[in-house]
Amino acid sequence: MTVVILDFGGQYAHLISRRVRELGFRAETVPYDISLGELEAFRADAYILSGGPSSLLSPDPPMPSAEALQRIVGSGKPVLGICYGHQLLASFFGARLERREAGEYGPSTFRLLRPDPLFEGLPREFRVWMSHRDSVSQLPESLVALGETGYSPVAAFRHRRLKVYGLQFHPEVRHTEHGYEILGNFLRRVSSLAPDWSVDDYLEERVAEARRRCGGGNALIAVSGGVDSTTVALILLKALGRERVHLVFIDTGLLREGEAERAASTLRRLGFSHVHVVDAGETFLERLRGVTDPEEKRRVVAETFLEVLSREKVELEKRYGKFTCLAQGTIYPDRIETGKAGRGSVKIKSHHNVAMGSVEGLELFEPLRDLYKDEVRRLALRLGVPGEVVERHPFPGPGLAIRVVGEVTAEKLALLRKATRIVEEEFKRAGLYGHVWQAFPVLLPARSVGVKGDSRSYEYVLALRAVVSEDGMTASFARLPWGFLERLAGRLVNEVEGVNRVLYDITDKPPATIEYE
Repeated sequence: MTVVILDFGGQYAHLISRRVRELGFRAETVPYDISLGELEAFRADAYILSGGPSSLLSPDPPMPSAEALQRIVGSGKPVLGICYGHQLLASFFGARLERREAGEYGPSTFRLLRPDPLFEGLPREFRVWMSHRDSVSQLPESLVALGETGYSPVAAFRHRRLKVYGLQFHPEVRHTEHGYEILGNFLRRVSSLAPDWSVDDYLEERVAEARRRCGGGNALIAVSGGVDSTTVALILLKALGRERVHLVFIDTGLLREGEAERAASTLRRLGFSHVHVVDAGETFLERLRGVTDPEEKRRVVAETFLEVLSREKVELEKRYGKFTCLAQGTIYPDRIETGKAGRGSVKIKSHHNVAMGSVEGLELFEPLRDLYKDEVRRLALRLGVPGEVVERHPFPGPGLAIRVVGEVTAEKLALLRKATRIVEEEFKRAGLYGHVWQAFPVLLPARSVGVKGDSRSYEYVLALRAVVSEDGMTASFARLPWGFLERLAGRLVNEVEGVNRVLYDITDKPPATIEYE
């Protein structure tokens, strides 16, 4: 059973496909302007139209072709519109939209106006997550309102005859109560579909894809020792065998203590014959000299990484023969934040594995590009990745360069490297490591006056960031015990020379991002 999701570029759009997979159905996310022929090739059993940042009341809103939209609505297949998709479907049938003076952003109380299979088993009122300013203000005779909020008179509707529904709120986000049940009702009760997809199906599809993409040549993959790249490497191992898979670990000098040695040891234990470690720390540090802008840092790291990897590929071909593909551990949040997830997506910050592109002459293979971190972790466990790798907190591709706010220097990196070790040690010692998504220190571009040993000190300020999240797309700051924070701050100030103040960040995502740069 295949559910086709038209992506209008919203930050949460791809969460829909994730929820569909969780419910046991194959999800295919396609751009909103897909051609009719490409759309029909998917032989969809149901359609979902996502949210997006645009307005249907703007001069040139993103729209499917008239033929594709007519085919979706007239196919007889169930259709669900969410946020922008809700307004698009309502407008298609002749509803009136209006731009309100204020928007409806964040939590609202949804009230069910009449029973419907879409809301079967749910209470009459529950909290939903809104993110819109335009609203459906009046429905044509063919549509009927199913629910409202204090702001939106038509927060949900359905067609009187067709299985076409619209939801102004976002059922795909965890902030919406019963959102998972609503999507399940749409697929099972409204669409009458039976689950028939699993992670094993996804794994076999990616193994087959690797064999097609890499042909008869060798495969190159830049690995970090983290769960994403390790999972991709094991997919390649399963598809191509030990002799054709070459892992390159580039030590950028921007890593945590002992990172290169630990990663190389783990990968060799997993059965890889070719693990190549490249020490390029001096090169990266020289390229970053004087760079303070976050996007410029990411660009420099990405370009330098590609340059080093390209040189290594040339050297490896002299010894092992031709390489045909480059594999990367890119996951969906990397693409959406880089603005590379669809035609309507907006760049927030560049992830270097997305921004750097491919090595010349190699076909790019990104088997995890549509998955979230927790989905990758489940796939990794299925492939036998060690638990300590699977559960390790995410670490950014540009490394500590983006946790040093401002110019990166060897001195600052050494300071932050020690602080990072202490943070990880204390979170593990307190049994809190597995309860947060990420926890790390950030070196701020500021010094503060303090007192050490009855003397005046003028030293760096560290910000401590710890968040809880399901997939990294949204996050809340972790409510940590004061005693723990006091103990951790004490160690950082006492043991990290050059630091005399520690701040705790209590900002959620959004409006902040998890990382500082």
